[in-house]
Amino acid sequence: MRTSQGDSWTEADVPDQRGRTAVITGANTGLGFQAARVLATRGAQVVLACRDLGRAKEAAARILGDGPRAAGAPPAGAPPAGVPPAGAPPVGVQAVRLDLASLTSVREAADEIGTAYGPVDLLINNAGVMMTPFGRTADGFELQLGVNHLGHFALTGLLLGRMLGRAGSRVVTVSSNGHKSGRIVFDDLQSERRYRRMAAYYQSKLANLMFTLELHRRLAAAQARTQALAAHPGKARTDLTRYLPAWARLEDLVVEQPLGHSAAKGALATLRAATDPAARGGEYYGPGGRGELRGYPCLVAPSERARDVGAQQRLWRESERLTGVSYPV
Repeated sequence: MRTSQGDSWTEADVPDQRGRTAVITGANTGLGFQAARVLATRGAQVVLACRDLGRAKEAAARILGDGPRAAGAPPAGAPPAGVPPAGAPPVGVQAVRLDLASLTSVREAADEIGTAYGPVDLLINNAGVMMTPFGRTADGFELQLGVNHLGHFALTGLLLGRMLGRAGSRVVTVSSNGHKSGRIVFDDLQSERRYRRMAAYYQSKLANLMFTLELHRRLAAAQARTQALAAHPGKARTDLTRYLPAWARLEDLVVEQPLGHSAAKGALATLRAATDPAARGGEYYGPGGRGELRGYPCLVAPSERARDVGAQQRLWRESERLTGVSYPV
């Protein structure tokens, strides 16, 4: 597979981001925080869009005050020529309240971002919940599908008009290696007849990837300047496992975590999809190691189910209907 920096693409390969505005959902912790940290220290204006505004402000303060060495793993090697050094003060990091479990909150956040920051160069749909007990969003959606897919579908549609005129703009949506086990159950999309937390999670992650591929096709047909890409972190050590049942948390701790890597390493796939000049719309990035569990980011393959164009378009139509958000492409 093609790579732009050999097999070891790292934070040092993130190019100059000065003059760009990046919006990252769920950026107060984990993968989103690490992506925000790197983009900010490369000169981007970063907006942390998070459910808990207080925690988002604390994360912004850590990035602004502590720098990359205190906030997370430092970049490996020197940055490319012309890029702000890793220790340079970030340009600006702000916080916006965004609750993806409420379409009202999604609309309010999109309005605030548009009013306060204007054009958007990079939208990273990172936030998510994993294998939660059964629950519903404020709009009645099954919680995992509502937060992981429908909330981001609505946010992207509401912000896309502010991106289309920006050269090099990208929408990056974080999926999961688990999407390979996912199925879109169109006749029970909201798990009303049966709820299985793992199946609902995998469905939402498959939806993330199908959304990306359909958005890419629409953007390409419109000859838009914006591109849509996806990424997955492999097995990254984050707090996303907090909803797992006790037996699954034990298995994760004893078996899976030792096979994984840090949140900073897991965020590299997102960062590559977001910033690598050689990346192209419709591409999917993940760790290059065995089983895509860990390693440096490279191109990886979506499942056959994810590439089903008819299912992508059906999911898109249903997402428009459920959220009431239509796209300009």
